[in-house]
Amino acid sequence: MKIGIIGHKRIPSNEGGIEKGVEEHSVRMAKIGHQVTVYNRGGHNVFGKEYDKRKQKKYKGVNIVTVPTVKGAACVPIYSFFATIHAAIVGYDCVSYRASGSCVMIPLAKMLGLRTVASLHGIDSQRDKWGGFASRYLEFGEKMAATKADVCLVLSKNMKEYIDNKYHSNSVLFANGIDKPKKHIPEIIKNKYELNKETYVLSLGRIVPEKGIHYLIEAFKKCSTEKKLVIAGGAESNKEYYNNLLELAKDDKRIIFTGYVEGQEIQELYSNAYIFALPSNLEGMANALLEAMSYDNCCLISDIPENTEVVEKKAVWFKKGNVEDLKNELQNLLDHPEFVEKYRKDAGDYVLKKYNWDYIVEQMLDIYSGNIVEYKEILKKHGIE
Repeated sequence: MKIGIIGHKRIPSNEGGIEKGVEEHSVRMAKIGHQVTVYNRGGHNVFGKEYDKRKQKKYKGVNIVTVPTVKGAACVPIYSFFATIHAAIVGYDCVSYRASGSCVMIPLAKMLGLRTVASLHGIDSQRDKWGGFASRYLEFGEKMAATKADVCLVLSKNMKEYIDNKYHSNSVLFANGIDKPKKHIPEIIKNKYELNKETYVLSLGRIVPEKGIHYLIEAFKKCSTEKKLVIAGGAESNKEYYNNLLELAKDDKRIIFTGYVEGQEIQELYSNAYIFALPSNLEGMANALLEAMSYDNCCLISDIPENTEVVEKKAVWFKKGNVEDLKNELQNLLDHPEFVEKYRKDAGDYVLKKYNWDYIVEQMLDIYSGNIVEYKEILKKHGIE
């Protein structure tokens, strides 16, 4: 099958969950013989100039087309338009549009004769970083995904209910995945940050308002502990929120900001954390949560459905946006390592079994070829209920 993928920033990249998914899907599809082309965005990588040079035409069997674009609000429309035109010229069996911004071009793709599958990774129009026009544009893309694509995929039951009720559609559930990780002793993180095993609480991901890092900092500052809080991840193009967090944390020497991390440094951070915290207001399906659980971490999460659906009873919850509740749950885990051990016990096996990249790619390929199946049907086929 000949497949095109539009909507991510670029691969290879750790810039976000969408990029991780595109990389895993495309590489695995190419490995089993499919012709896959991904449309990377040109321009500046939000995590630093040193990453701008990572442009290539091939990556692990996947064809890469880099689409020139501009800075600012016009970036996604221009990128998506030219990527769609190129896709129509090439002529794919299916074009996968990732995230609502790129989905605005689905009617154009349909007019040009392309089969389209839209993947919505969250309710993008509700993210705190977008203003009025951008929110309306993303909401329009969401509508095009739900009403014009051949298939609309969503990451959570909560999002399916929202999309289907709002647009009278019949979206299909899919999932993010995870691989069994390689654990590391603290070497890089010991040298850089003086971190040892189980001496810190970890939060890792994009530093944007909807991730709720400000709640975590406020709660942690109220906790009695000698452990540190490690905030790992890069700020996006708007640095205001990141600077606000630095200001909020400046009077607590226990709080460490690492900036953007990758490779073995990420692996060491996950491998040696005491607990992992995800205080989000809004998610699709958090890759960082899957990764943390795969390293057998005890996870402390906000109680939004997109988080609780993933963990079921394998993690600790607190009320979204409630600093006092977060502080109480965090202090309880800091005071009771036996509770932490209880949640560690089953986390890895559970998440690795249920969120398997090969199963997810199997579902994707079925859908791309016109066979519409839910992810739970794929799991059932492999003996997982």
